[in-house]
Amino acid sequence: MMANPILLQKKYSRVIECFAKKQGLSLDEALDFFYHSVTYQLMREGISDMHCMSDLYLADELQIEYTEQYGKR
Repeated sequence: MMANPILLQKKYSRVIECFAKKQGLSLDEALDFFYHSVTYQLMREGISDMHCMSDLYLADELQIEYTEQYGKR
């Protein structure tokens, strides 16, 4: 299922902000990581309706990806 592009952009911004706060990153760092993440790809393509998950769930998924990539929390 594909989401409305405007609503999806708003979802992205909320998830990025939540991820930045949880991970202690600047918004620029969080934004850069988000747009290169698997989570973003899944949301953008509508796979498994990832865009329907809560902002907190998606921020947690990003945090897991970040930890796997950089080895820190």
